[in-house]
Amino acid sequence: MSVPLDQIPAPHDAQQLTLVDQLVQWGRRRIDERVFRPGMRMPSIRKLAIDKGVSRFTVVEAYERLVAHGYLDSRRGSGFYVRDRITPSSPGALAASQREPVQSTIDVVWLLRNMLHTASPEKGPGLGYLPSRWLDGELITNALRSMSRLAGAQMLGLGTPQGFLPLRQQLQTRLAELEIGASEQQIVLTSGITQAIDLIARIYVKPGDAVIVGDPAWFQMFGRFASQGARLVGMPYTPDGPDLDALETLVATWRPKMLIVNSVLHNPTGTSLTAAQAFRILQLAQEYDFIVVEDDVYGDLCPTGFAATRLASLDQLKRVIFLGSFSKTLAANLRVGYVAASVDVAKALADQKMLVGMTSPELNERVVYKVLTEGHYRRHVERLRARLDAVRDKTARMLQSTGLRLFTTPDAGMFLWADAGVDSDGLAAAGHEAGFLLTPGSLFSPQQSPTTWMRFNVANCGDPALPALIAGHLEKVARRGI
Repeated sequence: MSVPLDQIPAPHDAQQLTLVDQLVQWGRRRIDERVFRPGMRMPSIRKLAIDKGVSRFTVVEAYERLVAHGYLDSRRGSGFYVRDRITPSSPGALAASQREPVQSTIDVVWLLRNMLHTASPEKGPGLGYLPSRWLDGELITNALRSMSRLAGAQMLGLGTPQGFLPLRQQLQTRLAELEIGASEQQIVLTSGITQAIDLIARIYVKPGDAVIVGDPAWFQMFGRFASQGARLVGMPYTPDGPDLDALETLVATWRPKMLIVNSVLHNPTGTSLTAAQAFRILQLAQEYDFIVVEDDVYGDLCPTGFAATRLASLDQLKRVIFLGSFSKTLAANLRVGYVAASVDVAKALADQKMLVGMTSPELNERVVYKVLTEGHYRRHVERLRARLDAVRDKTARMLQSTGLRLFTTPDAGMFLWADAGVDSDGLAAAGHEAGFLLTPGSLFSPQQSPTTWMRFNVANCGDPALPALIAGHLEKVARRGI
């Protein structure tokens, strides 16, 4: 059965939409509302073009997009037909249906699955990234638009293992501003910090090697090093940063292959290294001969003049491998990071990258290059810092009002590390049942040991139901005497 032409209204009026986009929007709406039912034949290309006063090319393009989105089937010699498809649920319902059931032990895989299915940032106080409404989508859109003017060979080429050269040259300038000297040969672009950690683990870590990580620290790297057979050794933190007396004992005992550390805005405590702490870490690295991997993924959220010292600025990439990324400030799915290291280390990383994945996506690297060179990125991160400053103290007071105790209140960044006084796995499970994604402190422990601590992202704590949830759970546990 064909779709009657008298059921076709004018395309939705939207100045921002092209004629093709308007026809696609019209078709999707009619199919979702089941005005056009499965099996119906769509109007012929010629008839729809005449009826709408558009070209046949416009109709063909719209129909092809509807095919790509699963709304239509194209039958050669017969036309386009409405496809039998499942009507999508609302975003909230989808998130609820995809939510992983609470496990007796909340692990990293459980958290990552639920991170991807969280309906909104307000329901994700435990998320590790900023809400998309805070990010400047126009920066990305403008950069992508400029990509469309590139020649096909530039767009479709394989790229190089070290990454897009102009971006590496731009990163030279940015690193110089941090007093880190690096040539373009010393910089390797990666698909985010995760790939950088993976490459480092593959090259340097052998079964039985000790790797010192923060306790607490970023949980995704634990599995990567463990898969290489590493023995993960936890370095405790104080409100002033790493416990360096404990670190000295650990390195003397374990003789580690490497240490992984956030010098600036540590995840999850928000602490940063002082110059004295940085010097002592490098002295220990020299004395006990281990590599230092400095993860600076949150560095751009650190304001100019902030009292923090990067290890690479003192060491100049002799023993330190420096990692950076733009996923926290531009877009979580852009996945462009970089490694700065000595020439020999950078070459080894590029070779390993080529073996496991050839190259990283050059299109993404070109987008970041355009954003950095068009002059708007600095103002963008300044706005992000200001927004975080505006909510940090408010969120800290809210958490304290529920009965939580803060580890410290950082002067920058997005994280607060809070003590619930009860097993935080239980609080995370209660949050899950109420539709919130909370990250218990056990995930940030290299041994995933039970703990009372929990990480909060100040940008995602605006839901008015959150304080009552936390306070209610703590009161419930207190009544039970657990």
